[in-house]
Amino acid sequence: MNNRTGDASLPQVLILTPMKNAARHLDGYFDGLRGLDYPAGNLSLGILEGDSSDGTFERLEEMAARNSSRFRRMSLWRRNYGFSMPPQLPRWMPAFQYPRRVVLAKSRNYLLFSALDDEDWVLWLDCDVIAYPADVLKRLIGSGCDIVQPHCVRAWGGETFDLNAWRDKGRVVMSDMRGGADLQRLDAVGGTMLLVKADIHREGLIFPAFAFGEEHPAIRPSSDFLPPGRRGELETEGLGIMAQSMGYQCWAMPNLEILHAPD
Repeated sequence: MNNRTGDASLPQVLILTPMKNAARHLDGYFDGLRGLDYPAGNLSLGILEGDSSDGTFERLEEMAARNSSRFRRMSLWRRNYGFSMPPQLPRWMPAFQYPRRVVLAKSRNYLLFSALDDEDWVLWLDCDVIAYPADVLKRLIGSGCDIVQPHCVRAWGGETFDLNAWRDKGRVVMSDMRGGADLQRLDAVGGTMLLVKADIHREGLIFPAFAFGEEHPAIRPSSDFLPPGRRGELETEGLGIMAQSMGYQCWAMPNLEILHAPD
């Protein structure tokens, strides 16, 4: 059921967020959404929680009850995959990247297929993005690009956090683009904040839960976390390569910064 009547002159946007052990980020996550300079009646929200050990789902149920009226519609799913990082190890450890990213890709796809209805755009937003300009969504849509993302950093003006967004086989990331044109080409994308035209998802653009694009000229020559002998790109990077294979170009806005929480 739709909770609000939106602005018919603006596109409908579905915000999608997969979550795991995110309880500490939920207040800031919803604060950020409430601060968007975009009509609430044009925003829908879909969240998938899985494999948490910190009460994330229970907190989400409480917050959904308080916040659902702020959106056109809001939906919450739970799906466990049985994957957990060993205690005290950072999530970027190469030995665990492949199974971790496979699960994340599956989670994103499950959420997409469950939540997408009649929206014009899908905004992928990680729950640990803690600050962004109020007009970030309008600026991303206003770029005129089918697939576009801002520049995720840990400190304003600092180095790039989202190193999954790159071009030239991973040699150029957003820090290298800063100060240049406001729109620059990407070969691969990250998922901290990523805007995708919904019809491209409907056409089949997904987050590959496998090494995709073995013969594509844009993939990196090697990866630290793919199984031996495998080539291609996975999850968000795989989405970027798949988009190119479908005839779409991904873009970066390196001068539009958003802030990621400290690890």
